[in-house]
Amino acid sequence: MVLALTASASFAADTDEDVFDLQNLSVKIAEELPYIEMPHGGETVTVLRYQDPSHRIVPPYDKTGRPCPPYCVQPMQIAPGVETIGELEVLDYMQRIADGDPSVLLIDSRTAEWVARGTIPGAVNIPYKRLDPALASPERITELLTLEFGAATADGIWSFDAVKTLVFFCNGAWCGQSPTNIKALLGFGYPAHRIKWYRGGMQAWESLGLTTVRPADS
Repeated sequence: MVLALTASASFAADTDEDVFDLQNLSVKIAEELPYIEMPHGGETVTVLRYQDPSHRIVPPYDKTGRPCPPYCVQPMQIAPGVETIGELEVLDYMQRIADGDPSVLLIDSRTAEWVARGTIPGAVNIPYKRLDPALASPERITELLTLEFGAATADGIWSFDAVKTLVFFCNGAWCGQSPTNIKALLGFGYPAHRIKWYRGGMQAWESLGLTTVRPADS
């Protein structure tokens, strides 16, 4: 299969002239994983690595010096029981979503202005502010927990028996937006083993030349 990737589809290969033979990619994701197909915004996006050997990381992810606070380096383990994962694990969860598994949700925790620059295909945007009790109403948080994540509540008692596995990411190891979401959920009683954290986030994703897309609602 030969694929032409256009600017409207993705950022990782952003010219109409980029044409790839998917069966003979020179830069694979892994030896036995050349690419995956991911639903995003009603379309199918081919997720692969940038094939141009001269490609370099683009702004703002080429920047290394950010003031701390707020852009402090996060620990490798954000909380007990929450698994920190890398790109191949993220892609495994993406493949599960692509295969129709409703129990997995890939979540971009960043604010809208960051997401507009590009996100991981198939991700839904749930900014950290939507789960922060200081910024969001209890009603809106309850709605998110029940309608999006699969929690249940009755007479003030929460059940998390059937909740989804949530895969969080934000801008990278210096970003606190996903950690804020994760800590809020743990505070509500969400089971830690149903939360995964892609610590490398967009900076690591971009550094590997992996496909990014515009938000599905843009």
